[in-house]
Amino acid sequence: MADRPSARRPDRIALRGVRAHAHHGVYAFERERGQIFTVDAVLELDTAPAAAGDDLALTVNYADLAQKLHHVLAGEPVDLLETLCQRLADVCLADPLVEAVEITVHKPQAELGVPFDDVAVSIRRERA
Repeated sequence: MADRPSARRPDRIALRGVRAHAHHGVYAFERERGQIFTVDAVLELDTAPAAAGDDLALTVNYADLAQKLHHVLAGEPVDLLETLCQRLADVCLADPLVEAVEITVHKPQAELGVPFDDVAVSIRRERA
């Protein structure tokens, strides 16, 4: 029996807690006064070439990525967290080194009418 090649587990780069005051939401009061939103991004990619050459050009520059995510997070308002997640995932997947990404957007100041800690939507997208 021939050995089956083992599935490679992707390396991951996680960027957590990028915050911005923004005006996302369905309700007029959310659009008017805004609130804090936070994004977590977990990128899947092969970091071996960057590690072998100690070369930033062969991996994702997470300082640049943080700036791009913040720009979208603080940018044009959308109604749904799902829409915001997709826009953030698209930013990550625009880097050709990123094979897949998991995005979580937190909305801890949502008005739910009951005590709570956080509302979050998470999506995972892979390069097509």
